[in-house]
Amino acid sequence: MSLLLEPTAEQIKSEKIYREMGLSDEEFALVEEIIGRLPNYTELGLFSVMWSEHCSYKNSKPVLRKFPTKGERVLQGPGEGAGIVDIGDEQAVVFKMESHNHPSAIEPYQGAATGVGGIIRDVFSMGARPVALLNSLRFGELTTPRMRYLFENVVAGIAGYGNCVGIPTVGGEIQFDPSYDGNPLVNAMCVGLIDHKDIKKGVATGIGNTVMYVGAKTGRDGIHGATFASEELSEASEAKRPAVQVGDPFMEKLLLEASLEIIQSDALVGIQDMGAAGLTSSSAEMASKGGSGIEMNLDFVPQRETGMTAYEMMLSESQERMLIVVQKGREKEIQDIVEKYGLEAVAVGVVTDDKRLRLVHKGEVVADVPVDALAEDAPVYHKPSAEPAYYREFQAMENDIPAVDDVQETLEKLLSQPTIASKEWVYNQYDYMVRTNTVVSPGSDAAVVRIRGTRKALAMTTDCNSRYIYLDPEVGGKIAVAEAARNVVCSGGEPIAITDCLNFGNPEKPEIFWQLEKAVDGMSAACTALNSPVISGNVSLYNETNGTAIYPTPTVGMVGLIKDLDHITTQSFKQAGDLIYVIGETKAEFGGSELQKLTYGRIFGKAPALDLEVEAERQSSLLGAIRAGVVQSAHDVSEGGLGVALAESVFGTEFGADVQLTGDATVMLFSETQSRFVVTVSPENKERFEELVAATLVGNVTNDGKLVIAVNEANSINASVETLLQAWKGAIPCLLNSKA
Repeated sequence: MSLLLEPTAEQIKSEKIYREMGLSDEEFALVEEIIGRLPNYTELGLFSVMWSEHCSYKNSKPVLRKFPTKGERVLQGPGEGAGIVDIGDEQAVVFKMESHNHPSAIEPYQGAATGVGGIIRDVFSMGARPVALLNSLRFGELTTPRMRYLFENVVAGIAGYGNCVGIPTVGGEIQFDPSYDGNPLVNAMCVGLIDHKDIKKGVATGIGNTVMYVGAKTGRDGIHGATFASEELSEASEAKRPAVQVGDPFMEKLLLEASLEIIQSDALVGIQDMGAAGLTSSSAEMASKGGSGIEMNLDFVPQRETGMTAYEMMLSESQERMLIVVQKGREKEIQDIVEKYGLEAVAVGVVTDDKRLRLVHKGEVVADVPVDALAEDAPVYHKPSAEPAYYREFQAMENDIPAVDDVQETLEKLLSQPTIASKEWVYNQYDYMVRTNTVVSPGSDAAVVRIRGTRKALAMTTDCNSRYIYLDPEVGGKIAVAEAARNVVCSGGEPIAITDCLNFGNPEKPEIFWQLEKAVDGMSAACTALNSPVISGNVSLYNETNGTAIYPTPTVGMVGLIKDLDHITTQSFKQAGDLIYVIGETKAEFGGSELQKLTYGRIFGKAPALDLEVEAERQSSLLGAIRAGVVQSAHDVSEGGLGVALAESVFGTEFGADVQLTGDATVMLFSETQSRFVVTVSPENKERFEELVAATLVGNVTNDGKLVIAVNEANSINASVETLLQAWKGAIPCLLNSKA
């Protein structure tokens, strides 16, 4: 029971209590000016969460405006629960990615689980049925008990929620680097399908219409979660454990089915999930978007704890809750639907015409503020930006080629680096076949999910190499989008749009804000060149621990359209005798590479260069060849270089490969030059493939289970595929079992 006496409006001002909630002196003065008096404690709470970076994007809005967000396929861009892209036949794909970084650092299982739950609600609140989940995770090295604990529990939380709710977790990526030691990243993505006629928005319109609360009861979990996400982590963060919500995937499943049925009713006016900032954000945003107001009586809010204050109810981030607006007089239709699923739908308010959020509790008006001030008109800041000294230093460096004594031993070591190594330990915990639409499961370049009743499928991936972005945010931002598109193309898909999760340090530091600006410039250029607009996303700033920032990590989630199931392509070699081609030339580019990190224990120098025109042309020609039916397998060359890409292509098959290359062995095998692919073609399609794609024939697929690579006719690698496979597969389980 809440026995704390709330401070008076005068105390809030004189004791500067608003600072504890994340508001500056200037922002508090602005609140006072907007409402024409001192705010009470509940009103202060409303402004503090809605003006947090997590809800308002006050520091990042000027940068986000650079993104291309329109396109002939885009039906809904940023600004709603999720973005929507047309895929033909009156169907659309709905997707978004969100971060749950700080909660996962404090309470990894529930932090990750509720991240999954929240992103699922973002998708089904648009009217879409979720069909797939992906994730993008970052951890420090798995050499400490704490990092192994975080890693194991984040994975368990993702698996526990997704498996129980019955949505397949089909793909993702994980990178390990010391920059994430204090602040892991947990980014969750959900993809859904919808018919155009079923698209819904989060709006409150129609004066006198009823505002209804659907789903789980409200408790005290997650209060100030949005503010917690908008500050740096420190030793004191452990005390914020109550800010982490607790998820119930079984309740989510019921809420999902009830919501999809509600959406079929013409009694529904608008629907939005109660995500960050709970009842506050859903009510204020729906009213602001609808050009209306909302009056709520908090006595009617279903509560699972006694004595909750208006402040606690409005700021709670209890999970599995939706706010809906229903035509007046038709509430019972909605209640009848919801009751079938054992849930409650309760009328808690009405839509008004005064553009205000008015809250009544125990017969008194406890808050009365303009909705636009909370939502659309939150302050926006143009932060100072400064190029860091380290960037100038790195740009002045010559391209360094790490010294390699034994090429075969180096390949084995690279394959056992956790970022490159098999993630089977992770995805074997996920149910990726539930609903039986998964065609390509985790482990290939992109996951593929078929669209029932059609010949179409969706390819989907998450990507970001933060080391490149740290070295050169603009080039690294281009690479993040380009690599995601490469993965989609290698699966037979045409990239159609992206969602993003912009994970950065403290934007109040000019060097961090510069990283954000430049990364968005690079991403925007790549999105334009590859015709993949940004349709949704999330910004997660203040990812710092005791003043040290993570590497800038603007994760890209991309979806591509596969027009015919026959075009689906995977990375594994298919038959002995097939010809192996490499698309793209290789240069000495080791800045930010796995070999550089392995050799020196740090990264430095220039990121690999990227020419977007060349990238777009190669992707287009490869996709054309795949659609023409002349490609057996395709795999992009990324972390670890060509040697790793060739090894990954034989893993999981009974085949080997015999490859001949010319040039410097270290460069040819381990450079991370961009815009390259390994492709196999059956001999009868050789001429047709070479007409369609500019590529170099480097060898052929064998059936002897050996990876043989000769550079300048000298045997550089002659390894049993089984030996390489064990190094690759055993790395993560081995680290997790170590007691150091």
